[in-house]
Amino acid sequence: MAHSRRLALLAVLGAVGLNAQRADQQDQRESLPIPPNPDADRKLPNGKSMKDEIARHDHELALKDADELISAAKDLKTQLEKAGNYVVPVATLKKTEEIEKLARRIRGRLKQG
Repeated sequence: MAHSRRLALLAVLGAVGLNAQRADQQDQRESLPIPPNPDADRKLPNGKSMKDEIARHDHELALKDADELISAAKDLKTQLEKAGNYVVPVATLKKTEEIEKLARRIRGRLKQG
C-alpha cells in the first residue's frame, strides 16, 4: 500500500513538474520580441509606398534608356549608310559598344523588378 502511494505521489509530482516546465517554455516564447519583417513595405514620409516609388523610378529610367537606345541605333544606321561597303569607322564601333551598354542596363533594371 505504501509502495503504491509513493508511485502515485511520484506520478502526480512528475505531471506537475512537466506542466510547470511547459508553462515556462510558453512564457519564454511569448516574451521573445518579434523580429521585423524585411519584406514588409515601408512608407515614405509623404505616405506613399517605398516599393512603389522605387518601381516607378526604375520604370522612368528604363524608358529614358530605351529612348537613348533607339537614338543610338538610328545614329549607328546612318553611320553605316555613310561609311559604305568596306569601311567601318571607329566611331561606329564605339556606337555599338554604347548600344550594348544601354541594352545591358535596361535588362538589369528589368531583372531587378
